[in-house]
Amino acid sequence: MSILPLTQKGEAFPLGATVQHNGVNFSVFAPKATAVELLLFTDAEDVNPTVIPLDPKNNRSYYYWHIFIPRAGINQLYGYRVDGACKPQEGFLHDKSKVLVDPYAKAIVGNYDRKLANEYGASNLHACLKSAVISDEFDWKGDAYPKHDLMESVVYEMHVRGFTKHESSELPETIRGTFSGIREKIPYLKKLGVTAIELMPIFAFDKQDAPDGLVNYWGYSPINYFALHADYCSTQTPQEQIYEFKHLVRALHKANIEVYLDVVYNHTTENSPHSGGPTLCHRGFANQSYYMIDEEGNFRNFTGTGNTLNANHSVVRRMIMDSLRYWVTEMHVDGFRFDLASVLSRNEAGEPIHNPPILWSIDSDPQLAHTKIIAEPWDASGLYQVTDFPGDRWIIWNDAFRDSMRKVVNGHHGRVRDLALRILGSPNKLRARHVVFEPRQNLHFVTCHDGFTLRDLVSYNEKHNYENGEDNRDGNSQNFSNNYGVEGETDDQEIIELRNRQMRNFFTLLMISHGTPMISMGDEMGKTQFGNNNAYCHDQPFNWLDWNNLDSEYSNFDFLSQLINTLQQIHIFSHHDFFNGHEKNGNPYVNFHGVSPKQPDWGYYSQSLACEFIAKKYAEHYYLIVNMYNEPLEFHLPAENWNLVLDTYSGFAQNSVKNTYVAHSHSCVLLKKAVLQITNKT
Repeated sequence: MSILPLTQKGEAFPLGATVQHNGVNFSVFAPKATAVELLLFTDAEDVNPTVIPLDPKNNRSYYYWHIFIPRAGINQLYGYRVDGACKPQEGFLHDKSKVLVDPYAKAIVGNYDRKLANEYGASNLHACLKSAVISDEFDWKGDAYPKHDLMESVVYEMHVRGFTKHESSELPETIRGTFSGIREKIPYLKKLGVTAIELMPIFAFDKQDAPDGLVNYWGYSPINYFALHADYCSTQTPQEQIYEFKHLVRALHKANIEVYLDVVYNHTTENSPHSGGPTLCHRGFANQSYYMIDEEGNFRNFTGTGNTLNANHSVVRRMIMDSLRYWVTEMHVDGFRFDLASVLSRNEAGEPIHNPPILWSIDSDPQLAHTKIIAEPWDASGLYQVTDFPGDRWIIWNDAFRDSMRKVVNGHHGRVRDLALRILGSPNKLRARHVVFEPRQNLHFVTCHDGFTLRDLVSYNEKHNYENGEDNRDGNSQNFSNNYGVEGETDDQEIIELRNRQMRNFFTLLMISHGTPMISMGDEMGKTQFGNNNAYCHDQPFNWLDWNNLDSEYSNFDFLSQLINTLQQIHIFSHHDFFNGHEKNGNPYVNFHGVSPKQPDWGYYSQSLACEFIAKKYAEHYYLIVNMYNEPLEFHLPAENWNLVLDTYSGFAQNSVKNTYVAHSHSCVLLKKAVLQITNKT
C-alpha cells in the first residue's frame, strides 16, 4: 500500500471525479453506507492501491461521501469499496470486498471477472474495473450542431465495431472497429446520403453478459451512463479516448452529419445475483435507490434482462438527466434513441403512471431542447405505448410500419389499406395521441439491429439462431419474411434478382413514406447474418460489415444513394403535415387509384396500389405505383404526360410516359408530371 496522500474535506457537488485547481474532488451517492474507502491505482494492473478511508464526520454530507485529493489529476485511476448492510430480503446488497466503479465515472479501464464480481465476500481487487479521472477541456474549433429538420433526415443505425472491424474496410488494424475507423469512412456516409448516424450502445458495457463461450456484442448491458466503451477506442489512455470520440463528432458535424446515441436507461448489467449478475457499480452503493425492488427484495424485471432501473426515483432521475446533459454539452451529440423507453414511464412499484417525471424532464429540459429524442415505446413486460407515449416532442419507433411493409412486399394478403396508411405516415397510429403529432415524429424502419437484415428478410422463411446456444428458441419467430423458393444462399440468378428487387422495393417505400426513415447498417450492400435474427452475442466476421459486398450481386448502394438524393429534392415527401385525402388550403394531398383511376382495390387478395401526390404550393405532382403481384400489371394513369423517375425493376430513368404504364411484377414505380397544370402556387 502506498503512502496516504494529504487530503481535504471535499464537496458533495459535483458528483463523480472533478478536476479542479491543484487536485481532484471525488463525490459519490451512498445513502446507507456505514463506511466508504477511495482506492487510488497507479495503472490498470495495480493490485496494491492506496486506500483512503473517508471520515463519516468530515467526508460525508448526508447521502454523499466526498473528498479532495491535492495533486491528483487527469488519468488518475480510482475505485470505491463500500460497507453496509447486506440484507437481500430488504434490498440491501453492500459488499465491502468489492471494488466498485463510480456511477459518474467518465472513463473505465481494466479487465474483470464477472463470476467473481457476483461472489459475496470475495475480493475482486486483482480482477476489477477502474474508474478514471478525465478533463472536459477540448478545442471544438467552432463546432456547431447541424440541427437537421427531421422531415429531411435519413438515419443510419450503426454498430461501432461492426462498421469497420472487417479487414475489407482497408483501414489500419489499429483503428478498425473504433471511433477513428468511423471517422475514416465519413466520405462513404456522405456519398450514401444519410444525415445522421445512430450509434448502438457506446456506454461502457459488460461484454461478459452473454452465454458461455459467447460475448455481448450489441452492448445493451451498461455498466454506467457516462463512460465510453473502451474497446471502441484506438487508445487505452482514458483522456485520449474522450478526445477520440470528440474528434469523431467534430468531423461528422463538419460533414453535416448528426450523431445520435442508442441509450439504455432501463437496466444495467447488474442483473439478479441468483442468475450470476455481478456487483460492479450501482448495486454496491445504493441498490434500493437505483433499482426497482419488490417486497421480498428481488429485482423487478420489466426489461427481460434481470433488473429494471428505478428511473423515477429522484436521485436516479437526476443521474439520467446529468448523463444526457453531459453527452450533449461536453460530447456534442445531437440526439438519443431510448431503448425500451416505456420502462421509464413506470413508478417504483413498476406501475405505469400518467405523467412520468423522467420522461417529462427529458421532454422539457432546455439543454436538450435542440436534440432529437427517440423512443422505443414498449418494454419486455407488455407495456406498448406507440399511440400514447407520454410527452410532446418524442419521436416514436413505428413497428407497425415495419410489420406492414414486410407483409405487403413479401406477399401477405389483406394489407393494401395498411400500405396506404404507412405511406401517409401512420396517422391512425400516431394521431391517437393526446397531443398534436407531426409526421416527423414517426421514425419508420423495415429492419434494425434486432431481427433479420434486409437481405435475410428476402432469403429466409425461418430464423436460424442455433449458434446462440439456446436451441433456436431466442429471437422473434414472426418475421414476415420470404425466401422466394430457396432457404438462404442460392446461385439461382432469377431468385437473386427477385430478392434484389424486393430490397429495392423496401428502400423505395421506406424513403417515400411520410416521416423519418431509418436504415440499418449494411442493408445498402446486402449484409447477411445467414438467418440469425438475434445476433447479439457474436463478435464475428459475419456480424461485421464486409466491404467487399459493395461489389456483390446484393449491393443496392448506388440505388439507395440515388434514391435518397432524388427524394431530398422533392418537397412533397418532406412537408410537415399529414397528407389530406383531398385538396385543403393548398396543402399537399393524396388520391388513391388502382389499375384504373379512382378505383383502388382494397380487397383481401389485392397486392397493388397507386398513390397520386399533388402539392400546388410546391408545383409538384407525383404518382407512385406498387405492384406486388407475381405478374405485370398495366396501370391507366389519371392524366397524360408523365416522366419516369424510377422503376425498381429497371432503375432510374427520364423516359416519357403517356397515359399507361406496365409495372413489372414485384416492383415500385415513381412518375412525375411532365407538364404541370398546377398554376395556383401558394
